[in-house]
Amino acid sequence: MKKITLATAAMAALVAFTAQAHGPTRRKVSESIEINAPADKVWAVVGNWKDANWLENVTKTETQGDDPAKSKRTLTLKSGNTMSETGGKYKPEDKLFMFYIDKVDVKDLPANDYSGTITVEPAGDIKSKVEWKSAFYRGYMNNDPPPDLNDEASEKGVSNWVKASLQNLKNKVEKGS
Repeated sequence: MKKITLATAAMAALVAFTAQAHGPTRRKVSESIEINAPADKVWAVVGNWKDANWLENVTKTETQGDDPAKSKRTLTLKSGNTMSETGGKYKPEDKLFMFYIDKVDVKDLPANDYSGTITVEPAGDIKSKVEWKSAFYRGYMNNDPPPDLNDEASEKGVSNWVKASLQNLKNKVEKGS
């Protein structure tokens, strides 16, 4: 029979406690869409920091500063709430745009510490591929999140928002409005 020492029992309890006390882990979502338009035309919409009306639920864009890599913007949502963003990498020559969401109500987007990177690349002469990568923490940062703010719900919420935004972008560019 195996003898359990006090040290072994204490170590097992510490491992169990650490596993339970561990907070949320970083989640990632990646979505893409093909758009029937040249990459330059798509980038003209995506890369316009001052107009985010193609994003799902956005009704108004207000910016502070002219450099998208360093400025901030406030997006007014259909709910009346706002989302605050800070620009990150902005490389028009690579058609790459990175941003951070500084503040959003989890009822509007169930995520915390969100960063997103959007790239546009040619997919032939008259088509483009837009890829949007997201990294974030779930909507509830403590242990034992409610079902609507757990990892799965947060991933689903972010994925749905990104997919709807990409579809809005496709519709806007392909219709020419």
